Amino acid sequence: MFEPCDCGSGQTYIGCCGRLHSGTPARDAEELMRSRYAAYCRGNVAYLIKSWASETRPPSLSLDASQVWTGLTIHRHEMTGPDTATVRFTARWRQGKKAGRLTETSRFRREGPGWVYVDGDVG
Repeated sequence: MFEPCDCGSGQTYIGCCGRLHSGTPARDAEELMRSRYAAYCRGNVAYLIKSWASETRPPSLSLDASQVWTGLTIHRHEMTGPDTATVRFTARWRQGKKAGRLTETSRFRREGPGWVYVDGDVG
C-alpha cells in the first residue's frame, strides 16, 4: 500500500522520512528538516529530541495533538560551511477552525554520519 510521506516529497513514508525515523542518518540538512516535519505530523517526540543538538535541545517536549500539520514548503537549502547548513521553510497547520503557518530559517550541523537541528529564526 502506498502511504505518501508527510513531508510532501512524493515518495512513500517508508522510503523517505520513515527510514530516518528508524535510524538511518540524514544525508543533508534538508532531508533532516523534512524528517523532523514528518515527526511533528506523526507525534514522534523521541525522534525530534534525538535529532536536536544537545546544547539547544529542550529537556522535554510535548506536542499539542489538536494541532494538525498540513503542508511543508522548502524555500531554500544552503550549505554555510563544510559541516553547517540552513534551511528556510514554511510549515502550515490547522487547529480546529484556526489555520496558520510557521516560516523559519533553521540552522543545522553535521554530527558523525548525519545531521542535527541546532536552532532557528522564525519569520
